[in-house]
Amino acid sequence: MLTLSRRFPPDQFLNRELSLLAFNRRVLAQAADSRVPLLERLRFLCIVSSNLDEFFEIRVAGLKEQLKLGSHAADADGMLPLDVFRRVTDQAHQLIAEQYALLNDVILPALDKEGIAFFRRSLWTEKQRAWIREFFLREVMPVLTPIGLDPSHPFPRVLNKSLNFAVELEGTDAFGRNSGAAIVQAPRALPRVIQLPKALSGVDYGFVFLSSVLHEHVDELFTGMNVLGCYQFRVTRNSDLFVDDEEVKNLRIALQGELPQRHFGDAVRLEVADNCSEVMTDFLLQQFGLERSDLYRVPGIVNLVRLMSVPDQVDRPDLMYAPFQPGLPKVLTKRYDIFESIRKQDILMHHPFQSFTPVIQLLQQAADDPQVVAIKMTVYRTGAESVLMEHLLRAAEKGKEVTVVVELMARFDEEANLSIASRLEEVGAHVVYGVVGYKTHAKMLMVLRREDAGYRRYIHLGTGNYHPRTTRFYTDFGLLTANPEIGDDVNEVFKQLTGLGKASALKHLWQAPFALHSKMLAAIRGEIEAARAGKPARIIAKMNSLLEPEIITALYEASAAGVTIDLIVRGVCSLRPGVKGLSENIRVRSVIGRFLEHHRIFYFHANGKQNIYLSSADWMERNFFRRIEISFPVLEPKLKRRVLKEGLKPYLADNCQAWEMNGSGEYRIKPTRRSRICAQELLVADMAVGAINVA
Repeated sequence: MLTLSRRFPPDQFLNRELSLLAFNRRVLAQAADSRVPLLERLRFLCIVSSNLDEFFEIRVAGLKEQLKLGSHAADADGMLPLDVFRRVTDQAHQLIAEQYALLNDVILPALDKEGIAFFRRSLWTEKQRAWIREFFLREVMPVLTPIGLDPSHPFPRVLNKSLNFAVELEGTDAFGRNSGAAIVQAPRALPRVIQLPKALSGVDYGFVFLSSVLHEHVDELFTGMNVLGCYQFRVTRNSDLFVDDEEVKNLRIALQGELPQRHFGDAVRLEVADNCSEVMTDFLLQQFGLERSDLYRVPGIVNLVRLMSVPDQVDRPDLMYAPFQPGLPKVLTKRYDIFESIRKQDILMHHPFQSFTPVIQLLQQAADDPQVVAIKMTVYRTGAESVLMEHLLRAAEKGKEVTVVVELMARFDEEANLSIASRLEEVGAHVVYGVVGYKTHAKMLMVLRREDAGYRRYIHLGTGNYHPRTTRFYTDFGLLTANPEIGDDVNEVFKQLTGLGKASALKHLWQAPFALHSKMLAAIRGEIEAARAGKPARIIAKMNSLLEPEIITALYEASAAGVTIDLIVRGVCSLRPGVKGLSENIRVRSVIGRFLEHHRIFYFHANGKQNIYLSSADWMERNFFRRIEISFPVLEPKLKRRVLKEGLKPYLADNCQAWEMNGSGEYRIKPTRRSRICAQELLVADMAVGAINVA
């Protein structure tokens, strides 16, 4: 077997945090693109804010922890934590400034022209002021609790990402106190965007911000005091949960104890309105233990994520992506029995262009079918109110053996998963939490059915979560199969997750943390051997993130051997493509569009066999070594052709939403005079039922 001949120096790897910010620049470019429907541009702008929130909560928080501990450990790119933090801070400030400029100078004026207006306080009419005041007194004021700051009222514990107001005051109150400052926290139950009656707004859709409403009436909260200033602010905190793998005795109880602390982790970022006084700004930084570099002054509301609700409040389909009805594979287009259909042939589903309904129907029929004796399923993200969970609950209530592997550590879905686990246990389902120290990220569903020839396993494997809502805008593949060998493999993985024992060799699945990494390396090395022997050699890989150094090193080796490599990496990529003498045969592109590119597809020419694997795993260290993942083969030639036709070739041909990456980590969409090719639009047109033109 070939071994990698050398390691590559740090300057041949790109930094993860900087690559994440580059991804968000590409998302922001969607908001700036005039070809994108206007309300969708607003939505993309909000997505950037949501992404940045998590970036600060996890990635920047991690950097700050390293700095606090005095760490000088570098990642594969060789950058020290302090250098990364400084560069990240500079670029984040630039990105956020561009985001607000786009909102204030382009998107809000464009919305105003369409009769969707956001009224500033200075422009309110007398009638609008009267209505807003009545709304404040009726809906807002009763739930506010102003906190004056003095020795008996210290600075309050401010929730992560909550909207707050710092108020500067003058005068003394009824008790003779004159601290000069107070904090008002806006309860999360209050809407951040309030729609005015059409008769008052004079436009189809008129809105005011809660921050403006509270600012206008803040003096109502401090009777007899003189309000000198009122400034909105928001603090972002470290939200990474810590559960000691060696000490934990009950993961569920440990997690329940840790979750409440997420709202009060160490502060990592302070956002304030740009009118906030220097005195108040310094005071807030001191209270949160932050430096000036952690301060983000913004010309507008401090939480753009809350604008995400606006498109849903506005009935303007002409300003949104055209709707479409997801199609079905041909074998499922007529009235069908799901078990009979799967027995006949493997079924490949491509979401969101094709419906997720067959997976739901598999569980629904399994719950009602007296021949079904057992159901096993992994749950990573599925949503608190999931129809899939309802079918599992019903199956358990009917006496079927239901086993669910719930991943309690699915970031930001922990509470929903705890709730799901409790409901399942209440009806007698077996609930396990995988293996401590390894997140269960594999997407597997197994139905065991008693038939004339004995027990038969019906399997669903997917690249995405069992979450009916996200299947409408995440691109993913799902495979339904009754292949007995794949069934044996899936059963073996479930045995590992629920019981004890050594890992057994699997016939078809590649599983992390045991074999996935070595199998991927072996597949890459197979292409290297073919290229060196003068044979055709080709690798195409599509994923969310590419970070693992040994895989990257193997790809560099493959490029040097003459293997043609195309990488479609939506987000973070540490590999430098197109560098002379290093990666001349590697091309990297990132597709950003209407749908979130989420499927992981790995194609190897394999001397003409064209091996194709679909997976839940990105090429990251955590996926290979700290998660339970699977990569499953597409065995049927017809389905292989479909994966190539739908999952890879359109993305390699895309010339309107595909960003080409250079060796410095910079991305650009290359201008072209050729006909416009948009992979996502082509797939909607080809696969949806009665698709409407989405160009």
